[in-house]
Amino acid sequence: MSLLDTADATLIAEQVRTARISPREVAEHFLAQTNAREAEIQAFVSLDPAALNKQVVELKGPALKGLLAGVPVGVKDIIDTHDHPTCFYSPLYQDNRPSRDAHVVALLRQAGAVIMGKTHTTEFAYMQTGPTRNPLDLSRTPGSSSAGSAAGMAAGFFPVALGTQTAGSLLKPASYCGLYAFKPSYGLVSLEGIKPLAPSFDTLGWYGRSVGDLALIARVLIPGLTTTQPASGRRTFGFCRTARWGDIEPPVADALLASLDVLSAAGHRVTQVVLPDEFVGVFDDHLLINDCEGARSLAKEWQSSPESLSPQVMAMIERAQQTTWEQETAAKARLAALAPILKALFAPFDAMLGATCGMVAPLGLEATGPSDFCKFWMAFGLPQINIPLPRAPGELPIGLQVVGDYRSDSQLLDAAMHVDHALNGACLIR
Repeated sequence: MSLLDTADATLIAEQVRTARISPREVAEHFLAQTNAREAEIQAFVSLDPAALNKQVVELKGPALKGLLAGVPVGVKDIIDTHDHPTCFYSPLYQDNRPSRDAHVVALLRQAGAVIMGKTHTTEFAYMQTGPTRNPLDLSRTPGSSSAGSAAGMAAGFFPVALGTQTAGSLLKPASYCGLYAFKPSYGLVSLEGIKPLAPSFDTLGWYGRSVGDLALIARVLIPGLTTTQPASGRRTFGFCRTARWGDIEPPVADALLASLDVLSAAGHRVTQVVLPDEFVGVFDDHLLINDCEGARSLAKEWQSSPESLSPQVMAMIERAQQTTWEQETAAKARLAALAPILKALFAPFDAMLGATCGMVAPLGLEATGPSDFCKFWMAFGLPQINIPLPRAPGELPIGLQVVGDYRSDSQLLDAAMHVDHALNGACLIR
């Protein structure tokens, strides 16, 4: 087994910066991994070895000493790249060639990363699924719109990948594929060069091989983010079931509750948090706003070529057309009124814990399961992390969601490091 099979991006970049391994060796390793399994997984919508080689040849100067020196990155295909098409999994954009990189892609390249390729998404990052399969069980879905990035990560095609989340599109695939994932606080990461769906919720996030990787990418993509130095000691966590806990599959619930016992045994304090009744409507309000903003974001596509849109997108637009301006305004007002109540509930804790998904990856590729356990926190723009629970060989992954207060991203990363250390034995300090 090669070091690159398991090394996280932090270690890979360190090896490249110190010339223990060359960027070409890194790229060739991950390209070989891709060639071995891509035909059955179909994580990529665009893979160009010549473009990859060009990046490796041109990697020099400050980038070769950057935080992500030589690290290959998979990029979700709603994010512009100048050297790959950006097609949004839509026939309307099959020949779309951006002239420049999205802001986040430019930052990654400046930090020394190389773009491995573009990964499959759903149509306009909504519901119409693509061909990607879950590497852990090819008969099962890898998740929703960041599916290609998640599947490629799980298959070992790259050690870092970009995704986005509007409801559960980043964390749900992470849960299904057994990955670390970080969705920052709303508004911290530039969305320039990324096609919008619901601008009130759309957030770029990423996958890594460790919590340390999640923090490393945050340093690159969130300039000025404050850092919290990892320290030993007890952390305090709330555990919130939310109103959809009754929908969770019993084995998933049992695994999550068992993880709380492990955290308590490690010396951390875990306290159950019960939400007031008025939070029950958050799920419906998120859906209503998502529909209305999604319809506006895709208005030009609907007006010019409705026959090229999927039934799922058309259904979203039709629901939006039946929603009044007053109803959307009221939904936004309700979420705004609940935000300070939620903030007060977070005050005693370093982070909140809960389910990422209520089920393991479902069979089939047509449906990806509900996103409710992610969507609830998305409605308030809170930072979210998925940590894969330990599992026996052959068991499907289950994710524990760790949620922070708004703009407490550094504190959340620190809390997640402690959770991961207790559950998976990960090092707190490299």
